[in-house]
Amino acid sequence: MIFLDKVNVHSDQFPTRDFYPFNLKLFQRTESITFETPITFLIGENGAGKSTLLKALAIRCGIHIWQSDFNLRFEQNPYEDDLYKTLSVEWKNEPVPGSFFGSQIFTHFAKSLEEWAMSDEKMLNYFGGKSLITQSHGQSLMSYFKSRYKIKGLYFMDEPETALSPQSLIDLLNLLIKISKKGHAQFIIATHSPFLLACPGARIYSFDNHQVQPIQYKNTNYYQLYKNFMNHPEDYIKFYDDNEKQHL
Repeated sequence: MIFLDKVNVHSDQFPTRDFYPFNLKLFQRTESITFETPITFLIGENGAGKSTLLKALAIRCGIHIWQSDFNLRFEQNPYEDDLYKTLSVEWKNEPVPGSFFGSQIFTHFAKSLEEWAMSDEKMLNYFGGKSLITQSHGQSLMSYFKSRYKIKGLYFMDEPETALSPQSLIDLLNLLIKISKKGHAQFIIATHSPFLLACPGARIYSFDNHQVQPIQYKNTNYYQLYKNFMNHPEDYIKFYDDNEKQHL
């Protein structure tokens, strides 16, 4: 199921071109991004703008993002959170609710859920039936994913691979495939994980050039780097003792 059809970037409305994220050529030259598959991945190096766009897109779609009360920074950027103001979205039919997942955001949410459960234990039934903070971080994430994504909606995920083991990533991949086939959920995911990117039929957009462009899984830097590293780790490891290299 496709709910969100397209996002348009109105660069003519940028308040500045001197501050992040408006100083990125990527946003200045990308006019729109279409979402033609139930699962879409955004990839790119840190600072490329994928997570920034993901958050801005969620806000523009009317989805609440949990925020920490502590937002002090040494260097303030008055435009850092303003990208959503220059975006417009097009829906396939009508807007749907959803959620935004981020690892830091999830920590605050799990603690809040624990406080709510103190007065209403049944609150935990919506998230796997047990406390999220008494499980390991990876286990609590999977409990949340399995429960939350049963609900019809549009779901944004910012680097969900954080704190997940390789096996848990494969479990998450299969969960995403299973849920998307049911036709009640659409996912837009920023990630560095080649495990998740292997999702059959998913669209992958690269943020590593001056314009957002689709890319095939085996052409991504992640796939090539992981494959080459596994085959020839000695090519990537800096040895300080020649004897160490002989053990590989």
